[in-house]
Amino acid sequence: MPNRRNLLKLLSGVALASMTLGTALLAPAAQAADTKPVVALLPGVVDPFYFTMHRGAQQAADEEGIDLLFQIPKAWNTADQVPILKAIIAKKPAVLLVSPVDKTQLVEPLKEAADAGIKVITVDTYIGDGKYQTGKGNADFPISYVASDNTEGGRIAADSLAKAIGDKGTVYVENNKPGISSTDQRMEGFIDEMKKHPNIKVLKTQYNEDDANKATAHVAAVLARDPDLAGIFGANTFSGMGAAEGVKKAGKTGKIKVVAFDAVPGIDNSIKSGLVDIAIAQKPAEMGYIGVKFASDLIKGKSIPAWKGTDFVVMDKSNIDDPEVRKYIYSN
Repeated sequence: MPNRRNLLKLLSGVALASMTLGTALLAPAAQAADTKPVVALLPGVVDPFYFTMHRGAQQAADEEGIDLLFQIPKAWNTADQVPILKAIIAKKPAVLLVSPVDKTQLVEPLKEAADAGIKVITVDTYIGDGKYQTGKGNADFPISYVASDNTEGGRIAADSLAKAIGDKGTVYVENNKPGISSTDQRMEGFIDEMKKHPNIKVLKTQYNEDDANKATAHVAAVLARDPDLAGIFGANTFSGMGAAEGVKKAGKTGKIKVVAFDAVPGIDNSIKSGLVDIAIAQKPAEMGYIGVKFASDLIKGKSIPAWKGTDFVVMDKSNIDDPEVRKYIYSN
């Protein structure tokens, strides 16, 4: 099962092209041949989710006559994201769309952007508690937050898994790391919703630091303690696919149900083979599209909502061949 390093190799061609594009677009504004308004998109990491988001953002930028800057960090951490953020601030785009990699550590760096006169919209993830323009706290300065309702996504995952295991048994959440707004909320929504299923026991959450190999190893460790494990919720791509591989290695594919968050390329094959039972797909292209449309409204002096949610698509064997479902699988 590939970890993040291997996935980066698989995506290296796309990533290199995207990062080269981002670097070129971040050239001094004086070199620009036109006077189009400039909007920057800074996602979290090299991932099909964010490349799909970029395509939606670019579509909106083309429609609105906006120059869209795009550069993507190689890894999900502040050490990679903050230097790119500082370079973007130096170019002074009108609006910054950003997926903060930490809800606390990115507060001050993003405040620098706001203090420089750049309007900030967070997409997919947030800072603080995600409640902006309230006049409370030190992290309410972004204008808007555009994302899935991740708490609701966790609830959907819980109900889907409960149904798959016959509403009884033992389950656990495989997660990446604490402090990431989106996956924290998915875990919380899942655990809270499972309280409605009294015959299901939720074990302690396992954290894998975004390493699918660690997620795979966790399955073996949990099974050693709880051999009657019935299901696993993987709160992000690496967690879900790593857990599925762990179930496969244990010879329990189909017996231990796996719900994976996100619809990465190839998820259709994983569902058809039984490796993954259910995938909860987000709509990253819609997030990017709405984010740039909101940015355009701000540039035109219009107001935008402080929160805009996008919904989910639940994928399983019953619908994975439906074109209206398959179109939500992410692409590189």
